[in-house]
Amino acid sequence: MKRNSKGFTLIELLIVVAIIGIIVAIAIPNLLNAIQRAKQRRSMGDIRTTATAIEAYAVDLNRYPPAAAYTLPIAINQTLSSISNYVSPTYVKQVPLSDGWNSWFMASVDGTGSIYALASAGRDGSATGLAANATLLGPTTDFNADIVYVNGSFIQWPEGVQR
Repeated sequence: MKRNSKGFTLIELLIVVAIIGIIVAIAIPNLLNAIQRAKQRRSMGDIRTTATAIEAYAVDLNRYPPAAAYTLPIAINQTLSSISNYVSPTYVKQVPLSDGWNSWFMASVDGTGSIYALASAGRDGSATGLAANATLLGPTTDFNADIVYVNGSFIQWPEGVQR
């Protein structure tokens, strides 16, 4: 009796499934990390766009658009909707109001109109770095860390391998 040897054996199929499983186990965490980095970069780009509009407003009127006053260290306590009324549609078509994680951007302008701050609360949505006693400034590798922009430069931002 001659046996037909077409097809795959059970062992061969199990090996292929195991290899596919290993590849997926490696790829999924990298994909999730890339998605979070993209949200960070989108948020930073939106902050820069808004800051450019605020700077253009300041060039024309010699002060930043009014918003809630704050004192340093940063205590940002207002959403961008108030500033949006001043810069949209003249300086930017539409001000982005939410960051990559669908949390509101926050903004403040000091009482004299000479210092402004924009921020995203990061992945966790809690503004820990924006509190009055914030100690974390400079580059960070934490997705939950806040992204803070003050008068033309980031003072807290994501950089390097994120965790």
